[in-house]
Amino acid sequence: MNELSLDGALDGGRHRMRVRVYIEDTDFSGIVYHASYLRFLERARTNYMRLLGVHQRRLWDGTDESLPRYAFVVRAMTLEFLKPAVMDDLLTVTTATDTVGGASMILAQTIMRGATLLIEARARIALVSGGRARPFPKPLRLALQTIEDRCRTENLVPT
Repeated sequence: MNELSLDGALDGGRHRMRVRVYIEDTDFSGIVYHASYLRFLERARTNYMRLLGVHQRRLWDGTDESLPRYAFVVRAMTLEFLKPAVMDDLLTVTTATDTVGGASMILAQTIMRGATLLIEARARIALVSGGRARPFPKPLRLALQTIEDRCRTENLVPT
């Protein structure tokens, strides 16, 4: 992974991003507070989409002339808290497309400390405009399906 990139890097259809745990991420005992993991996962999903060429601010601002104003929203999410992270840990958040539907997708994510799996997550992400779910535009669907196919072929979807 490119250590200089704040956005992480795509690796064979899967996205990896490093996160350092700071005191602000922890509770009084120095263990990562559960809501902090949600922030780590959100940053990774945003950066994954950015590296796929989907810039959420452009979608929302309507500055991408080929698309109306859209936003990605988390419709549902499951998390398995397997082991804790602590202050100063260097974590790797991995994101891969699991499935792409008409107006939503499922992203599979993990958080690891070295070879130790800490968190497993699955997020159903919907595309909305005007307060309603909307089908993915064809260019976005094709980009996501290409990544989904690559992840399946190379068995890269975290389980």
